[in-house]
Amino acid sequence: MTQLSFWGPDDQRSPEPRTGTTVTLRLLITVKAAPNPSARHGETVCVGALSVDPGRRSWIRLYPIHFRDLDDDNKFRKYDIVTVDALPAVQDQRQESWRPVVGSVRPEHHLNTGNARRDYLDPYVEDSMCQLVEHARAASSARSIALIRVHDVSSLSITRHRGWTPEQQAKINGYLSQLDILDDHDRAPLQAPRFTGAYRYRCADRRCRGHRQSLLDWEFVALQRRLGGLTDAEAADQLRTKFLDQLCGADRDVAFYVGNQAARPQAFSIGGVYAPRRPTGRHRLRLSR
Repeated sequence: MTQLSFWGPDDQRSPEPRTGTTVTLRLLITVKAAPNPSARHGETVCVGALSVDPGRRSWIRLYPIHFRDLDDDNKFRKYDIVTVDALPAVQDQRQESWRPVVGSVRPEHHLNTGNARRDYLDPYVEDSMCQLVEHARAASSARSIALIRVHDVSSLSITRHRGWTPEQQAKINGYLSQLDILDDHDRAPLQAPRFTGAYRYRCADRRCRGHRQSLLDWEFVALQRRLGGLTDAEAADQLRTKFLDQLCGADRDVAFYVGNQAARPQAFSIGGVYAPRRPTGRHRLRLSR
């Protein structure tokens, strides 16, 4: 299984702006997808966010973000509120897609608590992944980002990553060749993650017969790096503990940030888990394994 390009253009080309006028967006960062190879920048990251501007509340996709190239003042975390200058992405039919202006990200503050995050995000949690897929199959311009309530989770499968495809490796090699000629920085090539992951779950739609979607969360890959000294079995167990037992535990109100691919609008992946702690006495998520 190759690493998918979560929310970003599948051919990795940077979209051109529809106009020459930039717009300043104020956003709550909700997703940082795992990086993918880029011939121009070595790696690029796709970011999902919720606009928090009054009168412009909507989901936003920012691509490409060259995260390792950002100055410290421009770097941001999940659940940061930031401003960024951006333009609509002309090569992407998905209306949520914007192209950020390099170096324009300005973090304001971080939402530390679950309650602070709930105030922004709970109104946007919806029940039906099934309906989202149906609409995407019917029209490529249908809504492509959502926060989907999870009824129950049956499994998190973790398998060995097969490594970069020849096309992805060629992008990495091309970028390193550029560095040799134009740059004296010592830049390590992007390494393929050790594992891929996929959830099996049912959304809150009464018709739901189940979904299987890849997990493309930056945090899922980052944890793998920290588990490098463990065997495959031990590392996989730690990943399941974090992303299944803890984040999808009975004490959480679980929803998945989902986004689709430009070339295959009906194919959605999970960019991250929204898992605020459940108030005492509320109905509990069923974790069925």
